[in-house]
Amino acid sequence: MVGALRRWLLAGLLVLVPLIVTLWVLDWVVSTLDQTLDILPAAWQPERWLGMRVPGMGVLLALAIVLGIGALASNYVGNQLVAWWHALLQRIPVVRSIYSGVKQVSDTLLSEKGNAFRQALLVQWPREGMWTIAFLTGAPGGDVARHLPPQDYLSVYVPTTPNPTGGYFVMVHRRDVVPLAMTVDEALTYVISMGVIVPGGRKGPLPPSAAAAPGSA
Repeated sequence: MVGALRRWLLAGLLVLVPLIVTLWVLDWVVSTLDQTLDILPAAWQPERWLGMRVPGMGVLLALAIVLGIGALASNYVGNQLVAWWHALLQRIPVVRSIYSGVKQVSDTLLSEKGNAFRQALLVQWPREGMWTIAFLTGAPGGDVARHLPPQDYLSVYVPTTPNPTGGYFVMVHRRDVVPLAMTVDEALTYVISMGVIVPGGRKGPLPPSAAAAPGSA
């Protein structure tokens, strides 16, 4: 009986935990975006003409603002305004450093031409003999390239788990990385699930006797 209760408890947690976390994240996103309504004059607030507060109205407003700015920035006049705004921010000492760094990262991650994570790799981290998932981000550049030739070294990002937004940027020799036959999305899922969700559909870790060394296949 105790074993059955334990199985039911675990089964219930497996069903509810992802659902609860998903709903919590969605609630946080909607609540945050709903604050966008505060920029509207009091007479234009949806509560005034609907008679009640409707969750999600701020999401629609935020989406409309983003689409409007995107449409404006896509034509010649808007592009010139964006260039003028960019040049203005570049002249402000402290703001210039923050804005330039954030813009470079956002251009890499969000631009259609961007290629932040180019390929999933297997690297030895944090020491030799221990392997983890990493992502190719490019090759050493600038003054670093004088000491680490780009033809010999790769720039890689080693994410932490289960939160891949934190991690380490390292430059490793090409011979020390193993390219993986999985997409970046599959590799991210593998990292976030801490190895529980394996690309290819199988779930759960391999038994120790079935584990093979990287590159032995």
